[in-house]
Amino acid sequence: MIDRNKLDDLAKKLMFKMNDNEYETLLKEFDITLKQMDFISNINDIVNVEPIFFPFDLELDDSCLRNDNYRNEIDFNDMLVNVKKYEGSKVKVPKVVE
Repeated sequence: MIDRNKLDDLAKKLMFKMNDNEYETLLKEFDITLKQMDFISNINDIVNVEPIFFPFDLELDDSCLRNDNYRNEIDFNDMLVNVKKYEGSKVKVPKVVE
């Protein structure tokens, strides 16, 4: 069950603030989603249904896609101005997922 305390805890861990209207909206959306999941789980033999990944073969023409060109726009030492903690060439960030 998702309640206001759980949403508040997750919002703090993800480092963003929510107002009362956003909490209310999110709680309603979770309620709807959980009811839908419960409904689907009660369908007879649902576990025996083969999932559909894509109903037919898809052939892409790569000519419409741009080339990915890697450019390192910023030097690591320049980036350190915005970093509190780092180890070697890796930035250490706060844990946001349990």
